[in-house]
Amino acid sequence: MAEAVAFWALAVAAVAGGVAVFVVDSMARATFALLASFLCVGLALLLIDLAYLGVLVVLMMVMEMMIMAVFMIMYMMNPAGFMPMTMVHNHRGALAISGAVFALLVAGIFLTPWPARRGVPAADPTRDLGMSIMGPKMLVMMVVGLAILATIVSAVVLAADRGRYDRYGDRPRGR
Repeated sequence: MAEAVAFWALAVAAVAGGVAVFVVDSMARATFALLASFLCVGLALLLIDLAYLGVLVVLMMVMEMMIMAVFMIMYMMNPAGFMPMTMVHNHRGALAISGAVFALLVAGIFLTPWPARRGVPAADPTRDLGMSIMGPKMLVMMVVGLAILATIVSAVVLAADRGRYDRYGDRPRGR
């Protein structure tokens, strides 16, 4: 019972965070609202025993949103993206399109003839899901993830205008 209550609380919080992305008036607040929404989704995945996907969503979204926040601080003209701004353009059109898409998705849920379960659930659904998605290529994807991280770190290092000791020239211990 407690797990069901926690799941539905996380589901409501995830939707509220998603709505907040479009309600707040700055890029930084929208970034952190999106992060909160994805964290709730990741925790909900952990509650339904999809540990791999839950941890993956949490780690990926935390890193992605932090990188986004760092780039906002570095490159946005307003201080750290906290200046008020409109997050939605063509408000009426966006509402009409999103309402129509929502209605279409809900209709699809109720009108689709869903198949009945055959057999029993897998003993380890996380492993089976990982094998279905990646197959034997999981090691390759882990190496690619490290390469992407190295690329991000290298790009930030190369983009830095000066290093740690540039203020002292060739004498790092000088005044």
